Amino acid sequence: MRNLTLLTDFYELTMMYGYMKCGQKDKEAVFDLFFRGREELSYAVAAGLEQAIEYIKNIEFSEEDIAYLRGLNCFDEEFLGELRKFKFTGDIYAVREGTIIFPYEPILIVKAPIFQAQFVETALLTLINHQTLIATKASKIANNTKAAVLEFGLRRAQGPDAGIYGARAAIIGGCAATSNVIAGKMFDIKVSGTHAHSWVMSFEDEITAFRKYAELYPDNCLLLVDTYNTLKSGVPNAIKVFDELRAKGHEPVGIRIDSGDLAYL
Repeated sequence: MRNLTLLTDFYELTMMYGYMKCGQKDKEAVFDLFFRGREELSYAVAAGLEQAIEYIKNIEFSEEDIAYLRGLNCFDEEFLGELRKFKFTGDIYAVREGTIIFPYEPILIVKAPIFQAQFVETALLTLINHQTLIATKASKIANNTKAAVLEFGLRRAQGPDAGIYGARAAIIGGCAATSNVIAGKMFDIKVSGTHAHSWVMSFEDEITAFRKYAELYPDNCLLLVDTYNTLKSGVPNAIKVFDELRAKGHEPVGIRIDSGDLAYL
């Protein structure tokens, strides 16, 4: 497991140093994590709590961390000593993941000595905000269709962590499965996927590619029809292959379009 202790903004540390020097580090503080409402954001779906609690439980300043902070020449040895023995002793109150929340309603409340509460602010915000954002978007999409919604966001995510935890959040928000294999393993969620344009282009023609895929996955055949020309070749070729599948007693799943301007169709 990575040590994420320094997953914070520098000003959290400068304030902590100030609290200690002003004799306030043990003063009780209560921080609320909430979102502000606007017309297009009337509710949110809470997510990210598991990772937030995991972070809190594993805070531990390593000697490498201490050496790095010492090298910044901003803090004295007394403060570094406080960090070396840092342990979160406060209380966390939170709604369950998947709960619908409304503007200004606390998703999570931190009650702790201000020295501790201040330090965890940034990490809690990034862990809760990102997953809540994705879960909320997934909820809005899933609630506006009768069909199952699948999450295929890994290749567009802002890095591996965003892809992994975004997939988790999408499932919390209502998606039925993810394309993300490592997320499927880590969180025991259903994985799903078919084929790409590269599969179609690797064969001499589109219908051969479709037939080969149908042979391999006769009971889970979903074909990507927009490699060349959606209406002139993709859809007609898919229909031919689906008719062949049905003649053999198999029911195709459907077709997929994943590029170009859908409006012209």
